[in-house]
Amino acid sequence: MSRKKNPIDKDKIAENPGLLPYAHHMGSAIIKPIDKGRTKGLAMDAMYEQTESQLLQIKEQVEVLVRQAQAIHDRIDISEKIYKADCGFKPIPNKEYYLYEKGDANWIVSMVSPSEWGKSIPYEYLATLNLMSDSTWKVIETVKEELKIDIEL
Repeated sequence: MSRKKNPIDKDKIAENPGLLPYAHHMGSAIIKPIDKGRTKGLAMDAMYEQTESQLLQIKEQVEVLVRQAQAIHDRIDISEKIYKADCGFKPIPNKEYYLYEKGDANWIVSMVSPSEWGKSIPYEYLATLNLMSDSTWKVIETVKEELKIDIEL
C-alpha cells in the first residue's frame, strides 16, 4: 500500500483545529475574541452603580434614624425642663397645656391658654405643649427659639 503524500505542509496543519481561536476553514463559525478588559470594565461599572445605589439608600435610612433619635433626645431635654417648671395640677396625657415664664427662667405649666387670660397675661407665653403617653412633652407651638423642636418622624 502506498501512502499518498499530503499536499499541505505539516507546518500549516493544526492537530486540533476545533480549539483554534479563529475559524480554520471557510464553513467554520465566526469566532470573535472577547475583549476581557472591556467585559470586566462593564461588569465593574454595573457593580459600582448598584452598590452605590444601595449605599445611598442605607445612608438615607441612617439619616432618618439620626433625625428620629435627635427628635427623641430633644423631647427628653424639653421634658426635663418642663418637669422642673411649676405646675399646680397633674397633667393628663394627650391634652394641650401652655408654658409661661415667670421671670428669671422660672417656668410655669398652665391649662390656661394665652387667649383665655383676657387683656393682660401675667406671664410671658413660651409654648403650647402636649403631654405624650410616654410622659415626654411635645412642643406644638413656640415663640422661643430654644424650645423649637423639629420632629420629623
